[in-house]
Amino acid sequence: MSTATETHHRTGGDRASARASGPGIRRLRRWWPAAALLVLALAPFSALPLPGLLDGPLGSPGSLQLLATCLLFGALATGYDLLLGRTGLLSFGHALYFAAGSYATNTFLLEAGLPFAVSALLGVGFGIVLALVLGSVSLRVTGIGFSMVTLAFAQAGSILVARDPGGLTGGEEGRAAPAELLPSGLVGIGNTAHLYWLALAYLVLTLAVVHRAVNSPTGRVWEGIKENERRVEVLGLKPYGFKLTAFVLAGALAALGGLVHLLLTGGSTPQTTTSDFTLSLLVMVVLGGSGTRWGPMAGGILYTWADHRLGDLAGSGAVAGLPAVLRVPLSQPLFLLGVLFVAVVHLLPGGLARLPSRLRAARRTPAATETSMDRKSRKENGRP
Repeated sequence: MSTATETHHRTGGDRASARASGPGIRRLRRWWPAAALLVLALAPFSALPLPGLLDGPLGSPGSLQLLATCLLFGALATGYDLLLGRTGLLSFGHALYFAAGSYATNTFLLEAGLPFAVSALLGVGFGIVLALVLGSVSLRVTGIGFSMVTLAFAQAGSILVARDPGGLTGGEEGRAAPAELLPSGLVGIGNTAHLYWLALAYLVLTLAVVHRAVNSPTGRVWEGIKENERRVEVLGLKPYGFKLTAFVLAGALAALGGLVHLLLTGGSTPQTTTSDFTLSLLVMVVLGGSGTRWGPMAGGILYTWADHRLGDLAGSGAVAGLPAVLRVPLSQPLFLLGVLFVAVVHLLPGGLARLPSRLRAARRTPAATETSMDRKSRKENGRP
C-alpha cells in the first residue's frame, strides 16, 4: 500500500473519530455546569487536603469560609458584567449598592429591632431603590461622563459611611451584626457549611438571572447598545430605559450580595463602600473575560482566592528569608496580584474564558498542518 493511500485512510479515520466524539463533547459541554454544581454542593462533606490551595481540608471551617467568599465575589463580578460586558457601561460606583444592602439590613436590625427576614427585604429593597434613583441621574450622560458621575456618587457614599452620621455606620470600624437577631443556623463556626451553601445559592441565582436576562429581547438590545447606541436609536428604541434596566438589575444583585456578605462576615465594613472595591470588580471581570457567560465568575473566584492566599505568602517565613531585592516586592500582596493580572492579560487576551478556545485552536493547528502536507504529498504522487 502506498504512502498516499495510508495517509488517506488515516485522515479519513481521524475525521470519523472526530465525528464520533462530537456528540460526546457536546454532552460534556451541556452537563458540566450541573456536575460542577454537584461537586461544589458536596464540598463541605469532604476532608480532601489541598495543600497550597487551602490551609486545611476542603470541608474545614477555614477552607469553607474562603471558598464561600470566592463564590460570593464570583457572583458579584457576574452581576457587574451586566453593565461592563453586556451593555458597555463603565461604572465606578457599583460598590455603593453592595454596601447599601449590607448597611441598610444591619441598620434595620440594630436600630429598628425588626426580624431578620423583614430587615433583609427592606435592606435589599433600599439598595434597589438607590440604584434606580442614582441610575436615573447617572444615565443622563454617556461615556466618561457617566463613569465620573457614578464615581462621584460612590465617593459621597464612602464619605457618608466614614463620618458615621448618628452612629448608624460605625465609621472606619464598621458595625457588627447582632448575632441574636440573625438566623441561628447562620451564626457560629459550626454553621460555616450553611454560609457556604448560602453563597453557592447566591452564585447560582446570579448566573441564572444574568443568563436569562442576556438571552431575552432586552438582552439583545443591550448588545446593540454596546456595539452602537446610535443605531439602536435609529431603529426607534430608547436606549435610556434599557440601560436603566441593566443598571437596576445589576444594583439589585449587588444589594443581595451585600446581604450575603453581612451574614458571611458578621457585620458591615466601610471597605465595601470605596471606589477601590469597584476597581477590584473591574479587574475580576477583565481577568475572567468581559461579556462571557463564565468568565466574570472565574475571574472573581481566582482574584479573591489569590488575594487571600498571596497575602499569606507575602507574610510567610519563606519570603522573609529572601534578599531585600526580592523580599520587598514579594511581601506586597498587591504587587503579586498586579503581576498575575498583567501575565493573564498579556498571555490570554480576552481573559480566562478564552482559554478553552485557544487550547482547541492549538490542537487543530498541527492537524491542519499535517493535512496540508498530506495533500501536497498526494499531489506530488499524482493522486487525487
